[in-house]
Amino acid sequence: MESGMEEIPVKVAVRIRPLLSKEVLHNHQVCVRVVPNTQQIIIGKDRVFTFDFVFGKNSTQEEVYAVCIKPLLLSLTEGYNATVFAYGQTGSGKTYTIGGGHIASVAEDEKGIIPRAIQELFQHISENCNIDFDVKVSYIEVYKEELRDLLELETSVKELHIREDEKGNTGRISALKFSVLGFSVPKLFLPSPERAYSLVILGK
Repeated sequence: MESGMEEIPVKVAVRIRPLLSKEVLHNHQVCVRVVPNTQQIIIGKDRVFTFDFVFGKNSTQEEVYAVCIKPLLLSLTEGYNATVFAYGQTGSGKTYTIGGGHIASVAEDEKGIIPRAIQELFQHISENCNIDFDVKVSYIEVYKEELRDLLELETSVKELHIREDEKGNTGRISALKFSVLGFSVPKLFLPSPERAYSLVILGK
């Protein structure tokens, strides 16, 4: 690392999902194994890969959230930036891990990262009444190198662009932002995650 360069704290986790019922029915075999007491997996016979975190097929939603997301959310409330994204082929379990399906109908232990993060964020807000918070939500989909604003109600496709400013900072333009909560304590207002949930559902 060159002198003066700041380390970027990026961590990568891998989660192995169990075989689906139809895969078991067609006699498919598990091709990924977790090396016990390590953060490594084996693909095939001998291809070993190391990650920051490894979650086996019996891992829970709570476990993934507590290990990977909770520390980031705590840092977020202290003023640091945080980004989480799921990457994988179709059917690998991204939607389940991130969202856990339709929020209103999913059992508590099956809820994914987004509903858990919303709940904990608003819980933190309610416990820090001496701080003003302004929570905003954007819902963007990247598909085939195109950006779509999922909260744009007028049309199913909203052209978005990513631009770099004179300081080298990148950001999107034209995306809608919904104010979820903006209040100044000591107003008698109890922050609730329900409004944020409704926007997540709207984006689906």
